[in-house]
Formats: sequence, structure tokens, C-alpha cells
Amino acid sequence: MAHKALQTQVARLETVFRDIAATRMEGVPLLHVGLQVQAVDFAPEPEGDFALGVLVTPWFMNLMRLPLGTAEVLAPGQVGPQRLGEHRLRFIGAHEAAFGPYEMCSLASPMFEFADQEDAVATAREVLVRLRASSVQSAPDPHRRGFLLGRRNAQGVSSP
Repeated sequence: MAHKALQTQVARLETVFRDIAATRMEGVPLLHVGLQVQAVDFAPEPEGDFALGVLVTPWFMNLMRLPLGTAEVLAPGQVGPQRLGEHRLRFIGAHEAAFGPYEMCSLASPMFEFADQEDAVATAREVLVRLRASSVQSAPDPHRRGFLLGRRNAQGVSSP
């Protein structure tokens, strides 16, 4: 998929989730009012079938895989492991009528641990840097996103 087509797809993703924020999510107490919908650093995966990035919203931060072309996507609700470099994470298939199919992996929800938009976006970018780094030596447990978010407990061990 050409760069322009990916930009269009990502812009549509933001538009759809901004609409969801203004309609379905309006007034829901788990919204962080200091955050807004923002697609962060979407780029094609090395295999070229999906674009990978993070979607930040006032209610969640998800790692997202957007299909490029005719890539086969997990069915809505279907869970499956996906290898991203040295990492193996569990994604769930999803579909929004105004956008189409995609796959997501929750990184944070609700979003109250983030001070502001800048903090949330910086975390999203750090997750992507870690996933895309070719020098990673070991794969984290797919149930433990603490590794990616850089959270450690008192013993220095990543926490979920």
C-alpha cells in the first residue's frame, strides 16, 4: 500500500474513533478528559501485510494492526498471537462499520495513569520503538505488557 493510502487509512481511523468518543463514549466515567484520539507512528510491518501503530484515546491505548491490501485479519472477537520482531503478543480481531477490520492489543485502559496527551503519546512511541528494535534478545509473555510499557515492580520485574 502506498504511503498516501496508509495516511488516508490512519486519518480515517482517527476520524472514526473521534466520532465514537463524541457519541458512544460521551459521558462515560472512564474517559480521561485530558486526552484525545490520536494515531501514533503507523508504518508497514516488515512483511508488508499490516501497518502497525498505536491508537491513543481518552479510554484506551491499543497497539493496532491495520490490514494493507487483502491481508487476512482475525475475525471480530477472535484472539490470536502475532509475532512482532522478537515479541509475541495476543491480538483480538475487531471491526468498526465506518472503518472496517483491524486487530488490536490493549496496552492501557482506562487511561488515568497518564498525566496528559504528551505523556500518553510518548509512552505509545516508546512501545513502538521497543517493538521495532532489532536488537531485542527475548520475547515477553504475551499476557504481560508491563515489559513494553516499562513498568517494573519493587524487585525490578515487569508487571502486567
